[in-house]
Amino acid sequence: MSEQQKEAQKNNPLHGLSLEKIVTALEAHYGWEQLGVLINIRCFQSDPSIKSSLKFLRKTPWARTKVEDLYLNTHF
Repeated sequence: MSEQQKEAQKNNPLHGLSLEKIVTALEAHYGWEQLGVLINIRCFQSDPSIKSSLKFLRKTPWARTKVEDLYLNTHF
């Protein structure tokens, strides 16, 4: 990793957090029902699970961005 990349990561609040940790924390804080209201995606509304959510979010950049933004704006 170059110095420039290291410097950019230092200012990234999500650096070191896996998508699984983010989704798990949001589910624990809000629950699936409220997550489905806050972010209108089916993986949170119809038979939700961490595994199915991760599969969808890894393939869908716009949805992943919404989840990451909600995580950053949630005060745990």
